[in-house]
Amino acid sequence: MVQRPLVGEPLALDLVNTQWIDRGDPVDLFETPDGMATWLAEHRLSGDLPAAQAPLRQARAALRRVLEDPGETAEHDINEVLSHGTVRYALHGTAVREQYHVDAGWAPAWQAVKNYLELLNQQPTRIRRCAHPACVLYFFDTSRNGTRRWCSMDGCGSRTKAARHYQRHRTPST
Repeated sequence: MVQRPLVGEPLALDLVNTQWIDRGDPVDLFETPDGMATWLAEHRLSGDLPAAQAPLRQARAALRRVLEDPGETAEHDINEVLSHGTVRYALHGTAVREQYHVDAGWAPAWQAVKNYLELLNQQPTRIRRCAHPACVLYFFDTSRNGTRRWCSMDGCGSRTKAARHYQRHRTPST
């Protein structure tokens, strides 16, 4: 199984992060054997795997597009995924419950896009792309002061700091 970077992010961002760069080469978890099934299992998402494949890819593309190039086209793509489900509220005693009705095969994709909307309602400025120029990963900044810049301090953060240090201390060629 392929070792994924930056696991444990909210569902929407974790879906986007199923594509990453490894030593300059693009990697797609969904192109690896059992990659999509493993991702679904990690998030306890059930459903018919063959039916969920195209919707998950569509949702991932829509999420990446809205993160990288927000606007009407990106919103349309997000709304297209959302059009495959509805939320109904019901009162049971004093508790309000949400009931989801989602088209067959669309549940995991719909839930990921719904999670993105929840993140937007929570703190949209905390949805960030890693500051390393070669990194394509996204994270939800949960740091106390909201200043996290890298997907991983050990990975991208260290590489960025090492590059800056090298530039400051290299000897000029004569």
